[in-house]
Amino acid sequence: MRQVALLAALLALVVPISGQTSDYELADTVSVNYVMIPFTALGANGVPITDLRQRDVKLLVDGVPVRTDLFERSMNAPVSFSIIIDSSGSMALAGKLEAARAGIQTLVSAAKPGDEFALFAFDNRRVHEIVPFTPVGEAILRGLDRVKPYGKTAFFDAIASMPVRTEASKNPTRAIILVSDGIDNASRLTRLQLAAKLEGVSIPIYTFAPRDPNLPRKKGPISEALTDLDVLEEVANSTGGKLFIGNKPQHFAAAVTAMSRALRAQYLIGFPPTGAGAVKYRRISLETVARVRSVRVRAGYKGTEPPALSTSR
Repeated sequence: MRQVALLAALLALVVPISGQTSDYELADTVSVNYVMIPFTALGANGVPITDLRQRDVKLLVDGVPVRTDLFERSMNAPVSFSIIIDSSGSMALAGKLEAARAGIQTLVSAAKPGDEFALFAFDNRRVHEIVPFTPVGEAILRGLDRVKPYGKTAFFDAIASMPVRTEASKNPTRAIILVSDGIDNASRLTRLQLAAKLEGVSIPIYTFAPRDPNLPRKKGPISEALTDLDVLEEVANSTGGKLFIGNKPQHFAAAVTAMSRALRAQYLIGFPPTGAGAVKYRRISLETVARVRSVRVRAGYKGTEPPALSTSR
């Protein structure tokens, strides 16, 4: 199927870099032969719009309209979920780990036919694969029992290593589910370096913050008993995902419903870069019909110039 082949080409976007002082396998971006962009169009009250046509959407790169040769939609696609949970000591505080477990249980319990899950945990040195990709939700829940919070956390390093780990999944629609408080105290990477490494990543990262959504956001330094919502939201927004906040069953149910609806009601638009110009980061935006209130799309790609939209078209 063309969609699968194109996604395989797109996933060549992520290549590993070996580290000198850490066991993390970090991800960087390189130019690709095809750019495929998943996006979700939302209407009033955040409800996904499922009947857009190609003429309703215009793709722009660095503000310039682009000629595309792919426009597809999938309204009930199976999803490969890569779940990564923070296993640092800070997750043992304020009931965060218990809330995280409840959220993951809600996610796997809502599985649709064809969905699959993998479970990873990270600490101050590496990302551990707890359960490889499987359609069996119970295997994920059993794997959660092996996650014991302890020590420091290399949050930035762990997130940078995740996109390449999704390549073992089988479904074209993929998502990374990050369950964490966003606290980092052991990474080689800085927050700015993580942001740079996420540029052009095509897989949305949905971040789940296990805390009371009614608590105010704290400004300034964040203690380990709290949650850094700003960094979690930055990771989600830069990849086309979304931040969810909650610590009760009704919070998780609402979050999983919204995320699943957005992932399954998804459009794909794409183009082959021309090969001209420098390999650099280029920003993506979409223009749509007026009934679309917002669009969830990745921030950009790293590569050569896109094909310009002909003015005679």
